[in-house]
Amino acid sequence: MYERKNPLMRLLGGTWRAIDSSRKVAVNLLFLAIVIVLLVFVFSSDEPEIADTTALVVAPKGQLVEQLTAKSIEQMIDEARGAATPETLLKDVIDAIKAAKDDDRVQVLLLDLSSFSGARLTKLQDLGEAIIDFKTSGKKVIATADMYGQDAYYLAAHADEILTHTMGAVMLEGYGRYRMYFKEGIDKLGLDVHIFKVGTYKSAVEPFLLDGMSDYAKEANREWLGDLWRIYLDDVAAARGIPAENLDDYAQNFPRFMAEANGDTTKAALDFGLADQALTRVETREHLIELVGEDEEAHSYNQIAFTDYLKTIDDDRFGREAKGDRVGIVVARGTILDGTQPAGTIGGESTAALIRQARNDDDVKAIVLRVDSGGGSAFASEVIRRECEAARADGKPVIASMGSVAASGGFWISTSTDQIWAHPSTITGSIGIFGMIPTYQRPLAEHLGIHVDGISTAPLAGVRVDRELPPEVGDVIQGIIEHGYREFLQRVADSRGMTTEEVDQIAQGRVWSGVDAHELGLVDHLGDLDDAVAAAAELAELGDDYAVSFIEKEEEFKDKMIREMLAEAMHVAGQDLPEASPFDEMLIRIERAAADFAALNDPNHAYALSNIETD
Repeated sequence: MYERKNPLMRLLGGTWRAIDSSRKVAVNLLFLAIVIVLLVFVFSSDEPEIADTTALVVAPKGQLVEQLTAKSIEQMIDEARGAATPETLLKDVIDAIKAAKDDDRVQVLLLDLSSFSGARLTKLQDLGEAIIDFKTSGKKVIATADMYGQDAYYLAAHADEILTHTMGAVMLEGYGRYRMYFKEGIDKLGLDVHIFKVGTYKSAVEPFLLDGMSDYAKEANREWLGDLWRIYLDDVAAARGIPAENLDDYAQNFPRFMAEANGDTTKAALDFGLADQALTRVETREHLIELVGEDEEAHSYNQIAFTDYLKTIDDDRFGREAKGDRVGIVVARGTILDGTQPAGTIGGESTAALIRQARNDDDVKAIVLRVDSGGGSAFASEVIRRECEAARADGKPVIASMGSVAASGGFWISTSTDQIWAHPSTITGSIGIFGMIPTYQRPLAEHLGIHVDGISTAPLAGVRVDRELPPEVGDVIQGIIEHGYREFLQRVADSRGMTTEEVDQIAQGRVWSGVDAHELGLVDHLGDLDDAVAAAAELAELGDDYAVSFIEKEEEFKDKMIREMLAEAMHVAGQDLPEASPFDEMLIRIERAAADFAALNDPNHAYALSNIETD
């Protein structure tokens, strides 16, 4: 029944609606004003001033990566407070150094490595080559850091002069492989983790099966870690002019060298020839003023950060506006998941869509798939592989260029290409598949007295994480895993011109270095991304007249605006945020280990995933 409101209520309601409408208008106008101000701030075209003689300061923060990870607000806050590792795009650093080589204003390249947390060896090698090329200009390269970790020292070794702090150190710890193992904890909780796998060396699931590394995993890890360590020592020895065996001696017998230096880490580095001078920050600043002049307003040396310097060079470094014949690069970095995924993660749909975009672009004559992934969903890997296959069927050459890691699913997506290129220090192989389903019916019953029961018309309807897994269902999943492994072997055999039996002998989930993979026939050539691009252009018969274009999902305007705003805000506010404690970091590490597996979304629960992180 309709109830008529009294006049007072109508008046109050109308007044409130008027006030509410006015409030919304005011808020919208305020928001619009803020957006306009921020747009002017964020997208200002003003270029930074550069002195006639200056130092280009390359100060990478956190990890060097092939592709920046799309971050949520929470992740950006974690990064600002030190609870997450920041990222620096490798291409940004290399592009800045290349441009500065021919810039008469830049007289010194300063490698400030104090905030650099590291990178995989392939990325260090690519950046090292850029530094070597810069030095051909006759300009000086100086490295500085309060303390040099192993990765930072690789870059510093390429400098003409290595400066350390008077309380600094050089740490060469070698390469190691350690993980958390959860078996005892799982048993204490009463959980049942059902593992289905193929491959003697497939160690990605070992933390859920064992309390320590298996002998098979130790054998494989010792081999590829040894290869990487030899490459590291040889590269640093050539750059610094110190015999490789001496560097290894420093790492193996660091306690002895420390004892000889009476515990003085700086003296140990200087005595061994790993650093040239130990200077305070004041002395370092004065040294640089002598080289490039003084910025009197800043009371420091003339300098420009590489991030600011990038604003002064080519706006189309990624070839987004390139015309004519092109080689398209699709970056596949991160864990391979089903569906559409953000940057920093490989999506079966989203990465395949980028390959398809390149395939349907008449100006893109060849495609390079840059792989930096330890694998993931077998289903998503096959979706991507099929898209590469379709591009080749259309007559476009496709080259796989393996970055730091191209293992398991990362190898799978590389098999439908004309050629596979890898760095000598690429971590690859891990040809194997596993599945994993945890159930927790026992702790529910034992500790809470909760039981699950019911009926179903078919076995699969009763599969739940709070019920014991039926044996026949386990048999089905194991059959799916074994079928997937046979499919994987066949993909590799067809790609490499081998029999499945030959592939199986070097597969079994074993990880190999790029050097070993090349000798075993798993890759065609050893070389970097530039080599792969050149090979793609040659297959497409482009000659020397072609452009290189990165094929990426176009970022929406609002997303770009929000990202830029948040990045600037976090940069400003970061110093006021509480820093993460060691306990926070431990919890985050455990949470990430669980989250990595929780994110896996293969529809068949079949995963071609190695135990090697991308970064």
